[in-house]
Amino acid sequence: MGEILLYYRRPDPTTWVYLSSFLTIGLYFVFHRFWSIRNLDILLLILLAPGLLIVHEGYRRQLIQSETMASSNQSSTTSAESTDPPFSDIDMIKAYASTLPALALMQAERNGATVEEEAAEATKLGPRDIQRWGFIYLFIVEAFLLVRLMLDPLMVRRPLLDPNLTSGGLTFIGISLFIFMMANVVTSDSRIQITQGPALGPGYPMINMLPAIPTRPVSEAPGGASDYEMLAASELTPSQTRLATIAKALAIAAHLAIVTGIVLIGNRHFANIRAGVGCATLYLMLPYTAQMTGRVDHALPAALLLWAVLSYRRPLIAGIFLGLAGGLVYYPLFLLPLWFSFYWQRGAKQFGISVIAVLALLMVALSFDDTASLTEHLRRMFGLLNPNRDSIGLQGFWSLGWEPIWRLPVIVAFVILSVFFAIWPAQKNLGTLISGSAALMVAAQFWHGYGGGLYIAWFLPLLLLAVFRPNLQDRIATKVVMTGGRRLGGKTTSTVAGFAAGT
Repeated sequence: MGEILLYYRRPDPTTWVYLSSFLTIGLYFVFHRFWSIRNLDILLLILLAPGLLIVHEGYRRQLIQSETMASSNQSSTTSAESTDPPFSDIDMIKAYASTLPALALMQAERNGATVEEEAAEATKLGPRDIQRWGFIYLFIVEAFLLVRLMLDPLMVRRPLLDPNLTSGGLTFIGISLFIFMMANVVTSDSRIQITQGPALGPGYPMINMLPAIPTRPVSEAPGGASDYEMLAASELTPSQTRLATIAKALAIAAHLAIVTGIVLIGNRHFANIRAGVGCATLYLMLPYTAQMTGRVDHALPAALLLWAVLSYRRPLIAGIFLGLAGGLVYYPLFLLPLWFSFYWQRGAKQFGISVIAVLALLMVALSFDDTASLTEHLRRMFGLLNPNRDSIGLQGFWSLGWEPIWRLPVIVAFVILSVFFAIWPAQKNLGTLISGSAALMVAAQFWHGYGGGLYIAWFLPLLLLAVFRPNLQDRIATKVVMTGGRRLGGKTTSTVAGFAAGT
């Protein structure tokens, strides 16, 4: 953006946390009803940001420490200068730290400190301890969000609490934020990371193949890129350049789909365009969105889940979106009991057929990938990994000294929760579908072994919809779901009319 706006500098994450928090309070806090659930929701959303900053600082310090150790080892080995080092822990840290914008790969000289001083400070403060406490903080806030979402079906009274700004003002702010964030993605050509994302994690190979696009530099190097990042950009091969272009295009398309989906849900299903615009603007305003703009594995599943909710009246289309989300990152597959329970009285067959068909197509596509055996691809696509044996590549919270075997009781509790949402509440409506889906995606963070706690986009749009939604008790499958262009009772409808109806 510096080429368009003279002397423009991207704000660092801490500054953006302060600015966005005050702006969020000013636009969405209900001042005339201080003790309201809306205000509690706004507080919980703001409290997510400090945990992200703590985790990012821990990764930054660990990177400095690892780079210092690597440079000292290289100085004692002359052959290391002529050959490329193999993939190691420092590469994994760089790969992940580069996706934590502005705090990763910073210039070593900060406030006059040398590399050795930074490394000594990092050693004294314990970067892994900083990360651990950051994840614990995030898990505490997300636990409160999980309880809030599980209690959401009991909150029958839904007073109209619109944002403190008109729809026009919210639209202007939202479009401006979207342009700035997507421009950060487009202009990150000199900052593409060679080392790719969490390739050892479960999921579809396409997701693991795409590099992460860091979007929030703060170094003093030209364009904000660090020396390492500029060196990496000069060494990009044509195939890596193509992957980087695909990653940027998918990231922009996914965020556009999220924002558009939120607005359309507010207009069509909530009958309140102002609530939809306000919800979309809040999504763009939160610090998490600005920090993880270039993470395709965060935004793309979130967009697919959101459009599944938008298409909930058409079980065939909703199944396609949910099947794609579950095929790319298998965690959304645990939403199937909840969604089948919603469609049980009408639409379950079409929904199930579309989900199975999409998963089958993705599995067939894997047979053309010869980088690994089909069995290995399917194991990772559906997350069929042993929590103890396949724990070498764990990242995030579960790589900080905790025994991987302790993930087992968390996984069991998550599966029980997934089945529980299939039977409670007995009669599902659109409101319970939104809150239940968001709750399960929050709960998945606690056992996600490859950065769990940081994949906030998986539940953030659904959480915002649960916060802004009106009473939706009448939106049950027998009344609104259409199969074959017909509703229950023999009233013929068209696809366009079904999507345009607000009630």
